Amino acid sequence: MRAARLVSIPLLALPLLLAGCSLFPTTRKLPVPKAPSIVYTVTPERLVEQLNQRWDALETLTVKVTIQARTQKPREGLETTMPTVNAQILLRKPEMLRVYGRAPVINVPLFDMASDGKDFTVFIPSKKEALKGANSLKKKSPNALENLRPDFFFYAMVVRGVEPDELYSVTADSETIEDPAKKHLLITPEYVLNIMRQRPGSKQLTPVRVVTFDRDDLLPYQQDVYDSDGNLETQVFYAGYRDFGGVKYPSIITIKRPLEASQLILSVQTVNQNQTLKDDQFQVAIPPGTEIKNLD
Repeated sequence: MRAARLVSIPLLALPLLLAGCSLFPTTRKLPVPKAPSIVYTVTPERLVEQLNQRWDALETLTVKVTIQARTQKPREGLETTMPTVNAQILLRKPEMLRVYGRAPVINVPLFDMASDGKDFTVFIPSKKEALKGANSLKKKSPNALENLRPDFFFYAMVVRGVEPDELYSVTADSETIEDPAKKHLLITPEYVLNIMRQRPGSKQLTPVRVVTFDRDDLLPYQQDVYDSDGNLETQVFYAGYRDFGGVKYPSIITIKRPLEASQLILSVQTVNQNQTLKDDQFQVAIPPGTEIKNLD
């Protein structure tokens, strides 16, 4: 019996060898992910404290950008890319916003939008039309770009701090990404800040925001914003942080709206923080004879 078993081993292996299969393990070299040279470690309390300090230090922000908008119709398999627009963005806390855009090269005004935090106005010179509505979206439009209200835009440009009535948790994580230029794998250690709010009269926690920080500089590079029903409403990606005259700010901001299949890509050119911005800089002049459309 023992001899028979020994003989059976090569007999069983013969068909595998003839089929080109090896009975021995093979080893191949895989790219080794590179870790950053600096990885900061902070407590959750310190991470939130630093975020709040940056938010508290901001009073106004003036940014020059180019904006490219994209919309999709997934069911039809269509994507529309709008021409690039030169824009100036003004922000003043608590929620004042002004964005006006011009066509590149010919410098023709394309739109002018202002918000006081509650209501907004958009003037479109080419159509001789003005749009007015509340910052909070009450009824969605088939036109995805009409749903891009100023309140979401304001908080995409800056990452606000944690409010006193909000709860939070912090987890440490890491992901491996490929450097497209050098084809290297990079390990990116990160902190994930989950910000939640408790429903009144309930123990249920609803998501408000998720902010992801890169641990090589403790700056946010992604922010996910949820609506009151817990749906992912806005995703913002911050890339290429640069020093703009003493202000550390991303050079590329990508804003995605998953529910509307739309996207804005902002390429930042100049940044000025805490300049004096007056009330009249957040007002849109509507010429006589302009058709006014209420979006609510």
